[in-house]
Amino acid sequence: MDMPKVAIVAALEREVLPLVRHWRIIKREHSGRSFRFFENGEIVVVCGGIGAEAARRATEAAIMMYAPGMVYSVGFAGALEPRLKIGDIVVPRRVVNAADGSSVDTGTGEGVLVSFSSVASPEQKAKLGASFGAQAVDMEAAVVALAAQARGVRFAAVKAISDQSHFALPAMDNFIAPGGTFRTWKFALSVLIRPWMYKSVLTLARNSNQASHALCNWLGRMNENLMAEQFAEKP
Repeated sequence: MDMPKVAIVAALEREVLPLVRHWRIIKREHSGRSFRFFENGEIVVVCGGIGAEAARRATEAAIMMYAPGMVYSVGFAGALEPRLKIGDIVVPRRVVNAADGSSVDTGTGEGVLVSFSSVASPEQKAKLGASFGAQAVDMEAAVVALAAQARGVRFAAVKAISDQSHFALPAMDNFIAPGGTFRTWKFALSVLIRPWMYKSVLTLARNSNQASHALCNWLGRMNENLMAEQFAEKP
């Protein structure tokens, strides 16, 4: 069986669900952890969980099991510039780790994506934009880049804007489990008893849905191009 050329690492399945909804699902273990891989032709997708450590584990599992020639970090990002709107696609030329200032040049795209350790407030977004000259912020891309680089695999990132620069996300760090999963029901119960949060949570849900479809449309076109290249290579 031909191995996929591209491995896509996302945090949560809801980010890529429109793309992988009907793909083949393979459950495999790596380093004592179980992963669900979505396979389709030249692409394999793994959703490792929220945060740097979860992303690192998922990236290493994908590289070890599929030996791709390219690894993408995909998912949602927050805008650091007012011009970026919900659903806009960011393909950064450089990915920076806010923790130590290290960066990776992707060799494609333009602008800067900075990876931050937690959900950024509007004030933090402003500081990150000013400090790193970045246009968007996420939580995982920098560590995915590092894991790919360590194994000599090409890296790129594709992010869809899910919250604008001025939007204050609900406090969600306490609902992220140590393994990177999001405790949805715990978060929902917390919101239920805080009516003043309803509007921002509903806005976030709507924005996330729009961002997911925009991201998956971009990835779907990439998948079609890869399939066309594969067909052209066959005698």
